[in-house]
Amino acid sequence: MSASSAPIRVVVAKVGLDGHDRGAKVVARALRDAGMEVVYTGLHNSPEQVVATALAEDADAIGLSILSGAHMTLFPRVLRLLDEAGAKDIVLFGGGIIPDADATQLREAGVAEIFGPGASTQVIAEWVREHVASPDQGRPAAVLSAPSRENAARKKYSEQTVTGCCGPRSYKCQTGKQRLGRRIGSGPKGAAMMRTRS
Repeated sequence: MSASSAPIRVVVAKVGLDGHDRGAKVVARALRDAGMEVVYTGLHNSPEQVVATALAEDADAIGLSILSGAHMTLFPRVLRLLDEAGAKDIVLFGGGIIPDADATQLREAGVAEIFGPGASTQVIAEWVREHVASPDQGRPAAVLSAPSRENAARKKYSEQTVTGCCGPRSYKCQTGKQRLGRRIGSGPKGAAMMRTRS
């Protein structure tokens, strides 16, 4: 990556009722250390919240961590929401305790890659770098150009109200905190800016 190129932006998320996030945090930090910009959403997100975060953050990829056994429901739901938002250019990958037969079905459905237990963080970071293009590395121009029907759909979807600590709200709750997750940073030293989840 040259000094002038934009880093790959990845949203790392835990979806559903899965409460174990150590692996997601390790992967998020590994991607950050590999020079990517990472937004970690925290625990207990809905697929709608994850997609809205990815759209608002202009993410190049979404990495889902699912250990709850709900992978055959949650991955297809995120894919469907990305399609509805006109954001098929956002690469969806993930990992967790996912049987090989299910991983094959998820790949056939459109999930770019599934990493199982014991996958090396270096392998994951290399895969992301090889399979996800940042905006200046050939991401489709429709996402970066003047407003289009696709961008209008993204804007409409990203303004959708979600439920959180303060009840239904858009991306600032009544306490005024940002809703989009915690920015871990970019580059080996990370960024000084941390955004907390409300």
